[in-house]
Amino acid sequence: MSAAGTATGNGRPRVILGVSGGIAAYKACELLRLLTESGHSVRVIPTAAALKFVGAATWAALSGQPVTSDVWSDVEEVPHVRLGQEADLVVVAPATADLLSRAATGRADDLLTATLLTARCPVLLAPAMHTEMWEHPATQDNVKTLRSRGVVVLDPAVGRLTGADTGRGRLPDPEDIFLAARTLLARGHQPMDLLGRHVVITAGGTRDPVRFLGNRSSGKQGYALARTAIARGAEVTLIAANVALPDPAGAKLVRVGTAEDMQRAVADVAASADAIVMAAAVADFRPATSATSKLKKTSADPEPVVLVRNPDILTGISHERARPAQVIVGFAAETDNVLANGRAKLAAKGCDLLVVNEVGEHRAFDRPDNAATILASDGAATEVPLGSKDELAHAVWDLVAVRLAR
Repeated sequence: MSAAGTATGNGRPRVILGVSGGIAAYKACELLRLLTESGHSVRVIPTAAALKFVGAATWAALSGQPVTSDVWSDVEEVPHVRLGQEADLVVVAPATADLLSRAATGRADDLLTATLLTARCPVLLAPAMHTEMWEHPATQDNVKTLRSRGVVVLDPAVGRLTGADTGRGRLPDPEDIFLAARTLLARGHQPMDLLGRHVVITAGGTRDPVRFLGNRSSGKQGYALARTAIARGAEVTLIAANVALPDPAGAKLVRVGTAEDMQRAVADVAASADAIVMAAAVADFRPATSATSKLKKTSADPEPVVLVRNPDILTGISHERARPAQVIVGFAAETDNVLANGRAKLAAKGCDLLVVNEVGEHRAFDRPDNAATILASDGAATEVPLGSKDELAHAVWDLVAVRLAR
């Protein structure tokens, strides 16, 4: 299967876009555009309630395919069975509390829920509802049930809801849903090998206030690790330091600034983590003292800046593991003697895997692509050629999943 998923007769992956009856239904038009313009064949299946927000003519015009919400149209083609059987991916956006409930209990009272029952391809649900509805134990039980079956259920975003309300329950941005859909299509029918696992990922680069020692880490690799782990069924906690990227749909995001902040954030969640991937660039040093306000320039030469070491988070969590069989992955950026330095660092840190990449001008930092060698504590080495950061992320999770399954 290609990276884009199983193809139709005309070479295009087949996607079912389900739309349930919430005000966010209009945002699914943008998701439909992203899917069709990237070469996917998309059949839209709205619920009857969704058609009160966006009409069938809109969906048909944007998708170029017929639109119906019931099982009584075109019965000779048995659409309630055929559509799910032939799909390479089913996405429901928005997925209301009602849709989640019907999907979790196996209802088949319209074309969309019948399609969900017959689909044997990856399924992605993007919930949207008021905060109280999302937090209700019934909804949370339904989400837990669906995830236990291998359905990828994104956590809703935080933001403005219907009326004047604000909170968690907003539909994730269509771009984020599209990225998650693309990742699922790339994996196709491969098993959800991180299903039920909690993984912690760090991303970005730590800094101290105002002026800082740091690097150009953008957080893109850490965010790719989060996005791909979600697509493989994991519960993801993403600890991000000074990252200017959109919040990844489906991850619990913890924002930090300094190395000490990150150490505390990792410690808070380490005990529940099956795997911890330290992709962040943690500054090795920080100023011994920090001014509470900006230091003004004067005619006198500045005092030398005295540096002290930051905590070595990777070494700490590797040597004092919060739970048995926890898999810990580090990242190492090297400029010369890359593999020799990487092996020495792997031994010193005590982690299970170390992703070593060569950095420098136009390499690794703040780029969409990456290449690396993944060193293992048992002496194995896995070469990952230059490719997207998602591809490197999947290579990391492949090795993590094997270790978790032992």
